[in-house]
Amino acid sequence: MGEYILAAIASLASPLCMALMFAGVVSGIIFGAIPGLGGGILTVLVLPLTYKLDPVIAIAFLCAIYVGGTSGSYIGSVLMGIPGDVASVSTVYDGYMFTKKGDPVRALSACAVANFIGTVPSMLVCMLACPVISAIAIKLGPWEFFALSFCAISLIVALSKENIFKGLMAAGLALLVKCIGMAPVCGTKRFTFGSYYLSGGIPLTCMFLGVFAGSTILLEFGKNAKADTASLVKVSRFRWPGKDLAANVVNIIRSWVIGLLIGILPGMGSGLSNVVAYASAKSASKHPEKFGKGCIDGVIAPEVANNASVGGALIPFISLGIPGDGSTALLLGALTVQGVITGPLMIRNYPSVVYMIYLACMVGAAMVLIFQIIGMPIFPSILKIPYHYLYPIITVLVFLGAFVSQGNLFAIILTLIMMLLGVFMAWAGLPTTPFILTFVLGDLLETNFRRAMSYSRNGLLTFFQRPASCVLLIVAIAFILYNLFGDKVKALISKKK
Repeated sequence: MGEYILAAIASLASPLCMALMFAGVVSGIIFGAIPGLGGGILTVLVLPLTYKLDPVIAIAFLCAIYVGGTSGSYIGSVLMGIPGDVASVSTVYDGYMFTKKGDPVRALSACAVANFIGTVPSMLVCMLACPVISAIAIKLGPWEFFALSFCAISLIVALSKENIFKGLMAAGLALLVKCIGMAPVCGTKRFTFGSYYLSGGIPLTCMFLGVFAGSTILLEFGKNAKADTASLVKVSRFRWPGKDLAANVVNIIRSWVIGLLIGILPGMGSGLSNVVAYASAKSASKHPEKFGKGCIDGVIAPEVANNASVGGALIPFISLGIPGDGSTALLLGALTVQGVITGPLMIRNYPSVVYMIYLACMVGAAMVLIFQIIGMPIFPSILKIPYHYLYPIITVLVFLGAFVSQGNLFAIILTLIMMLLGVFMAWAGLPTTPFILTFVLGDLLETNFRRAMSYSRNGLLTFFQRPASCVLLIVAIAFILYNLFGDKVKALISKKK
């Protein structure tokens, strides 16, 4: 382990890597702060630019964007009352009240430090847990990996509890799109319509650029979302929130544990941990009536949790090859185009990449803290960027990135089709998170299913004859059924009582 850490430090210390990481952190914070964008879109935009970089340096750059985007989302929440990303949804409730009261610096300062407190310890846990989980996962067969992928997709779909059928439709649509190209195991061509370019399937980059970035820009272009409130706010220099942190030690520990555990669950990520941590802080507080009126406890809790989920989401990503959230799905795509094969053998086969992920996230968190401390007075300026200039530039970068990634004009056509698919999904109310994560997991799901079936003499029953796969499938089915019928069952029980 020591030699790999030293090698990662040597790569990290190079001028090119440090410069790219700082650029990634700053741009991630900016995109994370602007409502409607987020660090995920920036990751997709820069992905084609990383093809010519050394894989280790490219991953460090993308990890910096990941951490910066997650951390920067609180800026919009505090100054505008509009979260820059779902990672800071609950931060709005109390953070924006500090701005209304004329003291945004207290909330911004607490958020900046809370982000660092959430990220670094979770990465240390990730570093210790991944080798253990990978060692166990190596002993699993295709039955267990199919069940694990199916369980992960079920958890992702359950995010759409308001309409789980649309979540299932989004996942099914992703599997249908994933069927385009050569079938795994047997190599049969599917839905290629005689096109040479479709034989390799829909490239990850084109799908990400179209569904995730391009469609978002098309949908948001007409909205001049910059807030007048932000232009009127004046932010002074950072103030160390020592007293606020000291008064919230228990709150910080509880929120960190919540963020880490929720982050481990595939598809849950920072958005859910943010909400759960806020609710837990309010219920455990001695003065819950102050929440929503400018309580610093309600600012610290969600920001610690959403950044703790960074380390949590990377645990299944590194040890199993299953992304913990949408951002790690993008990282998985980046590793794929760099030729890195993810899964339980990733730590053994690509130790330099894995340890760079650990260190890059921790160093990125330190860079984020330093930049937020020094640059806090310019935060309102970030939110004044005119959208009618920003969105056309991003649209050009989307198509340019598609061309660079594949080297042909057909990639631009595919990206445009994926953009229209993303617009259709938005019109139909289909969530993009289940679509993206299912698309990423599609190969793992189908390949292991076909391998398991080829080894089996009992058909589908074989998945329930192996303890691990049986438990995972039962959990997945139970989770879907609970989200479908749980509320109705509770209502019936309450009526009988």
